[in-house]
Amino acid sequence: MTPVIAFGEALVDMLSNKLGNVSVEQETFTPYAGGAPANVAVACARLGLPSHFVGMLGCDSFGDFLHEELSAHGVRLDHVKRTSEARTALAFVSRDDEGERQFDFYRPPAADLLFRPEHAGPELFATAAIFHLCSNSLTESAIADTSFVLASRARAAGSLVSVDANLRHNLWPNQQIDVALVTRLLDNADILKLSQEEVDALTQGQEESAWLQARLTAGVRLIVLTDGPGTIRALVRGQSDEARTISVTPPIVKAVDTTAGGDAFIGGFLSAISEAGINAAQLADWCEDESNLQGALARAAACGAFAVTRPGAYSALPTREDLITLI
Repeated sequence: MTPVIAFGEALVDMLSNKLGNVSVEQETFTPYAGGAPANVAVACARLGLPSHFVGMLGCDSFGDFLHEELSAHGVRLDHVKRTSEARTALAFVSRDDEGERQFDFYRPPAADLLFRPEHAGPELFATAAIFHLCSNSLTESAIADTSFVLASRARAAGSLVSVDANLRHNLWPNQQIDVALVTRLLDNADILKLSQEEVDALTQGQEESAWLQARLTAGVRLIVLTDGPGTIRALVRGQSDEARTISVTPPIVKAVDTTAGGDAFIGGFLSAISEAGINAAQLADWCEDESNLQGALARAAACGAFAVTRPGAYSALPTREDLITLI
């Protein structure tokens, strides 16, 4: 198996007991371990993969909570650092009647933003891996620089780079996403995951198919597009300019909390690549076999569907046994 290394934020989701407009006697918030890259690390570990999380946690009770939860789910923490210079980030999460969530982040300042290239030792990419990250580690210049340095190191070591856009407008200064910076990160990916909503935000009036083709031309090998409960599409860069498209219909479920749905999805997708022992040099050949992509997308869809039927993040992610039952 190819190891999975997820880099970025781990934070605590404070999940409201209030759903939509349903009244409650008193609104309360229950802490759940979360953070998009940390969720992906847990998703892979729960599916039995060698999974590592790389990031910074605060020397506080929430940092202790996240460290214990990550470890309990089988994630390897050799490259996790702790700091007293900032506290662990929090996200207060409210949900509508369909389980769709709205985040109110307490970040910055936050411990995860203080990770620097020197905190990652040379042994991190001693062997080829799948390196996964998202745009939440671009919101300040120093952590953005760190993200690009680590992605460059991963690529130089023969690792496959996976990027989930995972746009969160209210993490950025004045809630304004730096589209050019995010696009630069996307173009560093071998595998790119985007939701339809994110495509709409990033194209900025450009024709969608041309914008997606530009990502493939920049070097992305595979783009996976999700649309909530709608059809999942994968665009594969081939020998010609025309991309191949493969579609999968996800299972129909009743969503309770969509917080970890996308992270469960990409974790499931990467698990199929990991099990096949694929690195960056082998990805193109793997993608040529349509059955590989169909199987990986079906697994990813099942993982996402399972996760949204349960509250929280880590604890909502499926094990291999859960997937067998669901399928």
